[in-house]
Amino acid sequence: MPVREIRPTVERDVLLPGAQFVDAFCIGIGDRALDARTAAVRMIEQGPSWIGMLMRLRNLIVAPFGLKTPTRDRPAHGDTIGIFPVRSETPQRIVAGFDDSHLDFRVVIDVEGGENGRRVVASTLVRTNNRIGRIYLATIMPFHRAVVRAMLRQLAD
Repeated sequence: MPVREIRPTVERDVLLPGAQFVDAFCIGIGDRALDARTAAVRMIEQGPSWIGMLMRLRNLIVAPFGLKTPTRDRPAHGDTIGIFPVRSETPQRIVAGFDDSHLDFRVVIDVEGGENGRRVVASTLVRTNNRIGRIYLATIMPFHRAVVRAMLRQLAD
């Protein structure tokens, strides 16, 4: 099943007030029973190996600037999926993300039912806090779309 970019429908002002960037991608999952946590774990923790390599490169580059990296700043306690702290959860939606000095972001995974079957929607919201955040966002955007698409493809069994 193909991954499609769609118009975001998440509640921007509720999930991340002041977010300047929001996007959404979806993939159909047919009639499979899948909750938001299971989808998020498959996408984030069982993603393609090239995403892990990109994240390690990212961590090497941003660490000198004081930006969060998973090995240095991962919470010792609390619920996480991969490196992302879970902020809220229902069977249909999981919201995860960080607040950092340069930008704040949320990853929202929704499992939706529809007339033509079910789908998983991955939305990303970003609020930049300073110039470093705006530069960082502009730098990662070419990779972001490819990463989200690849992560959603993990659900296409």
